[in-house]
Amino acid sequence: MSGTIRLTAAQAMVRWLSVQMTEDGERFIEGVWAIFGHGNVAGLGEALHGIGEALPTWRGQNEQTMAHAAIAYAKGKGRRRAQAVTASIGPGSTNMVTAAALAHVNRLPVLLIAGDVFATRRPDPVLQQVESFGDGTVSANDCFRPVVRYFDRITRPEQLLTALPRALRVMTDPAECGPVCLSFCQDVQAEAHDWPEAFFQPRTWRIRRPAPDADEFAAAAALIRAARSPILICGGGVIYSGAEEALDKFASQLNIPVIETQAGKSALAQAHPMNFGAAGVDGSAAANAAAQSADLVIAVGTRLQDFTTGSRTLFPQARILALNVQPRDAGKHGATSLVADARVALEALSAELGDLRFDAADPRARDAWLAAVDAHCTTAPEGLPTDAQVIGAVQAAAPDGIAMCAAGTMPGALKLLWQASQHGYHMEYGYSCMGYEVAGAMGLKLARPDRQVLCFVGDGSYMMANSELATAVMRRIPFTVILTDNRGYGCINRLQAHSGGAAFNNMYVDCRIETQPQIDYVAHAASMGAHAVKAGDLADLQDQIRAARDRDVPTVIVIDTTARPGPGDGLETAGHFWDVAVPAVGDTDKLKQAYARYIEHVAQQALIN
Repeated sequence: MSGTIRLTAAQAMVRWLSVQMTEDGERFIEGVWAIFGHGNVAGLGEALHGIGEALPTWRGQNEQTMAHAAIAYAKGKGRRRAQAVTASIGPGSTNMVTAAALAHVNRLPVLLIAGDVFATRRPDPVLQQVESFGDGTVSANDCFRPVVRYFDRITRPEQLLTALPRALRVMTDPAECGPVCLSFCQDVQAEAHDWPEAFFQPRTWRIRRPAPDADEFAAAAALIRAARSPILICGGGVIYSGAEEALDKFASQLNIPVIETQAGKSALAQAHPMNFGAAGVDGSAAANAAAQSADLVIAVGTRLQDFTTGSRTLFPQARILALNVQPRDAGKHGATSLVADARVALEALSAELGDLRFDAADPRARDAWLAAVDAHCTTAPEGLPTDAQVIGAVQAAAPDGIAMCAAGTMPGALKLLWQASQHGYHMEYGYSCMGYEVAGAMGLKLARPDRQVLCFVGDGSYMMANSELATAVMRRIPFTVILTDNRGYGCINRLQAHSGGAAFNNMYVDCRIETQPQIDYVAHAASMGAHAVKAGDLADLQDQIRAARDRDVPTVIVIDTTARPGPGDGLETAGHFWDVAVPAVGDTDKLKQAYARYIEHVAQQALIN
């Protein structure tokens, strides 16, 4: 019978986390991002200091952006490793709620250790406590409940004996994977307990690969055999499963076009002959044409959000076969479900279907699309460059870099136009969270130190969250920021106009202000220690991107751009309908015309759930 060891609850937590291992023999929780306050400094702060490099601690600038960095790291590692983030109570903890929602939507693991009120309630109300007048058990941390996969409030030390294994079980389960919040009462963090020594024995967490149910598999194979012109939608689940080779074999063997979601882009390199490009609202002409003519959509590892389906208008005539490790996602849109690991199921389908081969993939459509993209992105600018021309210049300067972004114009532009090498794309577009970009680039570079990370960010998103540049400088984490300055929220300004609205409150010139801001982004980034420059033109931008490869700090390259046209304007048949509700009543002809277009598209929606 093993003995016991006396530790505080916080000491026990960090010791346990330090010995939770991956199948490759690495810590699953690589380390902890921390900003200390009275809700975690005495308990967790002391414990993290004591454990040292066995579970490293890193200081950030904002709780939300620290969590963004941790989430990007997990995405960059294909969910095989993760990081933790700790904050004090009150605003420190609620700052992480947005990041938790981002991780939840994107099915990405992060451990959020949020300080909480006193379990004893002796000093209530403690500093920064949010009191619920109707429920004495509620604190501000209950805000996490809807946006995490597992929530637990630690009000006694011994609760960690069950809470910690449950947390890791969720984070390593491919079906349930997502954020976990352990709301850790600040007095409990410092309480002592006699812990079983066996609790701290190293444990290896294996990520399971569930095989398909025999009946579901037979139905899926029969559905594919009966098809005439199938397509395959590649989602992020392909990458998280490590199913890239299986996808390559399946698509090539059966001659099925592959079209991509934001999360699935770069599972196959754009140069792969079966990769027809982006699907849906921000999709390529080749991909959307294939989708519209398909009679079967094989959706692999995707939750089929509105951008992928053109708000349910892209392929309303097709049957859907949804291969997903998560049953909820596999059952969407009235799909025939195949619940299984993507790699296991694709390998089994390739073997089962043998010599079956379709005539669906027309390489001429793909080749014509890529030629159009090349021409669109390499035209000489008339005046300020467009976002498409910026993408073309960056692509030429760093073809093997990882393009990453989150919100605004660039996610759709990059999905449409960036010709990614394999694993050369990282997009947070499930939650499309402005402010993810700079922190996410830092986390991605930690996960992929071998690749040049190219962070595309607009001036609007940069203004929301940029302070982790200072952290990256302190830690010598190099990445390249391409800051496109169009002097406002150019993406939403275009959407406003398309929806029949007047230009209002998006571009600085359309705000009700007397003085237009003159923001020196180069000076701002340089003040945090980044190497910052203003690119005079696209050639200068390329030179600066090449030079950035040799630095050990972030490089911020600012370039002035035009907000119009949009990145796909001028590319024939690019893009598809997106359901953004247009006012049914309005006085202007522009609004009435927009509403008429809207009603025409809504009538085409498939409403099977």
